Amino acid sequence: MPDKGSAHIVVLGNEKGGSGKTTTAMHLIALLLHEGARVGSMDLDSRQRSLTRYVENRKAWAEANGVNLVMPDHVVIPRSDADTVSEAQAIERAAFESEFNRLAANNDFIVIDCPGADSYLSRLGHANADTLITPMNDSFVDFDLLGRVDPQSWKIKGPSVYSEMVWESRKRRVMRDGGKIDWVVMRNRLSSLAAKNKRRVEGVLEALATRIGFRLAPGVGERVIFREMFPSGLTLLDLRQEGVEAQMSMSHVAARAEVRALLDVLDLPMPAARADKLVAETAPEAQAESASSSEEAADEATGSNAG
Repeated sequence: MPDKGSAHIVVLGNEKGGSGKTTTAMHLIALLLHEGARVGSMDLDSRQRSLTRYVENRKAWAEANGVNLVMPDHVVIPRSDADTVSEAQAIERAAFESEFNRLAANNDFIVIDCPGADSYLSRLGHANADTLITPMNDSFVDFDLLGRVDPQSWKIKGPSVYSEMVWESRKRRVMRDGGKIDWVVMRNRLSSLAAKNKRRVEGVLEALATRIGFRLAPGVGERVIFREMFPSGLTLLDLRQEGVEAQMSMSHVAARAEVRALLDVLDLPMPAARADKLVAETAPEAQAESASSSEEAADEATGSNAG
């Protein structure tokens, strides 16, 4: 049985690819590290290895440029190719528990990035979560994994496959150690303009949150900068560090504010001094975010009119 000790376990989970799990995981890791926390990270998708590649890119860029970037204690858990399901699961559980216990003994947080599909390792990760973050694109395509909706009345018909898996993970967690999983659904790629579909997604999410017990958190807007930073392994939290030498646009500042706002909503067990520092740094960035959103909305509206 995994021993989490005093470490807080943050799991990024969603059975749909392309929802922003890895980008969110890396930015959360960097933010916690910059706040002085010790952070371990686990990649449970040994096929795509997206978080692992992000960390590897980060190490390579730091070495090539002589910059001392903060780094997590990172591991990837391989998927077993044993002949039988029971043997494969036993091997995966042993590997998971060994690395989990090592990371928990040496870190304040463990951030776990799960594959975008149902798997035994993913379920192990979910069952050990203190905080579960489910990023989702702001659309009914992504919502379908959480709940089923009537297309005429837009009322919730019932939970869907991923919600049912989380429910089972919560039950296993309570039976094992009495712990609870704080489930946070994070809406990603939000448009700066109001739209009927956006309001409908928001409405059904709020209804489903009340019904099956998750919290809603603001995610990040649709910004190219998140995709541009992957090859270097950088995050928005690194751009002010000496040696990085990146130009900070209004969009960068606004995106940083979005990431910091997520940490505030998550309410992770940060030491008081770091929490005060976070609040002080977030205030001016929140003002910049508002200004940037107005500029982006104007640009988008102009583009729509031109078309």
